[in-house]
Amino acid sequence: MQDDTFPPVIFFLLLSNALIFVGGQFMPQFGLIIGANFALYSFPELFAPWQLVSYSFLHGSVMHLAVNMFALWMFGRTMEVVWGSRRFLIYYFVCVLGAAAAQLALAAITGDPSVTVGASGGVFGVLLAFGMTFPNQRILLLFPPIPLPAKYFVLLYGIVELYLGFSRANTGVAHFAHLGGMVVGFLLIIYWRSQRRIR
Repeated sequence: MQDDTFPPVIFFLLLSNALIFVGGQFMPQFGLIIGANFALYSFPELFAPWQLVSYSFLHGSVMHLAVNMFALWMFGRTMEVVWGSRRFLIYYFVCVLGAAAAQLALAAITGDPSVTVGASGGVFGVLLAFGMTFPNQRILLLFPPIPLPAKYFVLLYGIVELYLGFSRANTGVAHFAHLGGMVVGFLLIIYWRSQRRIR
């Protein structure tokens, strides 16, 4: 029987992200190696194909890790139970790839090189999936503490990310990568729904 609290993909993602971060903190040489080889680099001479996925297992701080993993657990465990582990795994990493593509495209357009780490692109895709699957499920905001239906929560988050991205406020955060994860996730869900209608 599947554990609804920690279904297998969620368990793997939480554990692997936490272990890699802790390993980097206690073994600085390990941290330097993974940062130099597995973060997502827009510099052509430093980019490698595996970085399109590996960057999502790296985090820059305890807070960065904690926020991403809490959101992944909060929304992702429900989606994994609803979809099944295989479909959730595919969806999550498609969103991770979409976020990476958006970040690389932005760097190419602006000419501003970047180094990106974090699971946020996948997490934002999962948040979108939750909002589309349970649009009227109420989510309590932290600031201010107001309950909102999931569909409005997701829309609000998307608008904020769009504003922060174009205003270049809060630099150092890959806002367009977050949006890339959401957009690609949306397209994949629409595709899956169209295939189900055809069948």
